[in-house]
Amino acid sequence: MRIRSKAFYEKAIKAIPGGVNSPVRACKAVKSDPVFFEKGEGAYLIDVDGNRYIDYVCSWGPLILGHAHPEIIANVYFASKKGTSFGAPTWQEVELAEFIKSCVPSIEKVRLVNSGTEATMSAIRLARAYTKRKKIVKFEGCYHGHVDSLLVKAGSGLATFGIPASPGVPEELTAHTLNLPYNDFEKVEEAFKQYGEEIAAVIVEPVPANMGVIPPKEGFLQFLREITQKYGALLIFDEVITGFRLGLSGAQGFYGITPDLTCLGKIIGGGLPVGAYGGKAEIMDMVAPEGPVYQAGTLSGNPIAVAAGLATLKELAKPGTYEKLEALASKLEEGIKEALKDLDLPYRVHRIASMLTLFFTDKEVINFETALSSDTEKFAIFWQKMLEKGIYLPPSQFEAWFVSLAHGEEEIENTVEAVYKVLKKMHKD
Repeated sequence: MRIRSKAFYEKAIKAIPGGVNSPVRACKAVKSDPVFFEKGEGAYLIDVDGNRYIDYVCSWGPLILGHAHPEIIANVYFASKKGTSFGAPTWQEVELAEFIKSCVPSIEKVRLVNSGTEATMSAIRLARAYTKRKKIVKFEGCYHGHVDSLLVKAGSGLATFGIPASPGVPEELTAHTLNLPYNDFEKVEEAFKQYGEEIAAVIVEPVPANMGVIPPKEGFLQFLREITQKYGALLIFDEVITGFRLGLSGAQGFYGITPDLTCLGKIIGGGLPVGAYGGKAEIMDMVAPEGPVYQAGTLSGNPIAVAAGLATLKELAKPGTYEKLEALASKLEEGIKEALKDLDLPYRVHRIASMLTLFFTDKEVINFETALSSDTEKFAIFWQKMLEKGIYLPPSQFEAWFVSLAHGEEEIENTVEAVYKVLKKMHKD
């Protein structure tokens, strides 16, 4: 029973648009009211009614160490005792910047901001200034924050000029956005042949996680690297999700690609609001006050967020960390695949490192269009029944599940058992 959650939601919808401060939290896609939570402990979330859930949302990715990790809590506590914000430089900002640089070789200089959206917005502004060009290539289904020029609907034609996906976004702001299918070599090549001298940058989630986890086709990221270099455009990796998730050097280390600019967020704040963008010194030196490209933020480099981020990254740098994550996530993937095989169900499981998606489709999923073949009605039922069994999944078919270091063999086994029982009942009924 979630009596208190229901009561809080009834109050929330009178004070907050939709009763939530970020749309997917409303759980509309899974035909449910949102669950209101009281606290987190390791791999678990506890709601306001005292119900306990194994959590695979992990605050949408940042909590790679799990909830309320003692090192993060201690660092935040001691930092907050010294003050919550100064609006001036601190030595911890430098330490975090140096740590990021040491892990991500493509980043020679980095600027801290307050969110992933700020990071992508700033990186695109910088790319346009550096190249003196206007057009941006993005990919259908890749989400780069709620930046006006990137809120573009999926287009059916070649390099279709963007159409605003949200009221309030003038068409003029998306007129320079070329929206292409992910993993499509041919469409990218055609776009560059037509607009190559006008394209400032290609921005891409190297492993998309906002249309479900979809790995890049072999050679696709290298192809983007080569074609941007050929035409003098920049390659921007949006690693807000994959940064420090696929390894200390992110997706670019995982796949061996060197982008010009990288956007970070989520994990580098350890659960507190933070973002960053960085890249080659020659490009980053154009950012004010070094150069003419203006970007600022009152709380950028906030000492509490920085303290949480440093604690997280230092834990991740310990030997065996990513090997443990890989073992846990692999166990979850194999368990779900075995359940599907035993039940003779054709659904697809995609996993890269500690990110996973179960697609309710029998079609190969390689991009946004094929992801949309998923049966969202069945996913909604699955989500509701998994919640009843104490498993909290992202309330959307098109999101990633995240495994944290706080998940153990017991949590994975309990999850696999729940998946099997729920799917068996769904297809028996």
